[in-house]
Amino acid sequence: MTMSVASAAPFLRTLHMRSPVPQGRRHTLPASEFRSLSPEDAISVFEIEREAFISVSGECPLHLDEVRHFLTLCPELSLGWFEEGRLVAFIIGSLWDQERLTMDALTLHKPHGTTVHIHVLAVHRTFRQQGKGSILMWRYLQYLRCLPYVRRAVLMCEDFLVPFYQKSGFKVQGPSEITVGPLAFIEMSYSVRGHAFMRRNSGC
Repeated sequence: MTMSVASAAPFLRTLHMRSPVPQGRRHTLPASEFRSLSPEDAISVFEIEREAFISVSGECPLHLDEVRHFLTLCPELSLGWFEEGRLVAFIIGSLWDQERLTMDALTLHKPHGTTVHIHVLAVHRTFRQQGKGSILMWRYLQYLRCLPYVRRAVLMCEDFLVPFYQKSGFKVQGPSEITVGPLAFIEMSYSVRGHAFMRRNSGC
């Protein structure tokens, strides 16, 4: 199966938001942009992730070597939000080929899969409580609709995050078979395949 992200370009195209610039000062970086991540972004990604998750659950969804692993194998399934060239929020995903997530899904990328496993969504601490997580997830799901091989997106989260993902259109599938130490998770799924009309009218 050939994987191409050319048709999804409209959703990864840089988004510029105008902001006042003092007279005489040259503004060289876009105020806000979205793009796929690369292995060079791994350290910035991990620093945000570590701060976001260690303080809450004591565990990171992805360790630094795993971040680099997925950003090398499937960078097109990641999305970063940059402000003035600084990473402020991100999503990392990979492909999966089974109905439910198993422990293997935490570390493997299945190139012929049709399910995107969203490993992590995180927002830098100084940009939280601004709705950035919801906006980034919406943009990511729009992007997935442009990838013809993607049928659905899945993730696992703790109970208290279920309402957040439900607002983005995810539905509860039930308890996940995956546990990390004392942590248990709920598995959630989002149907991408059912959006043919939106795909036709989204510029894909």
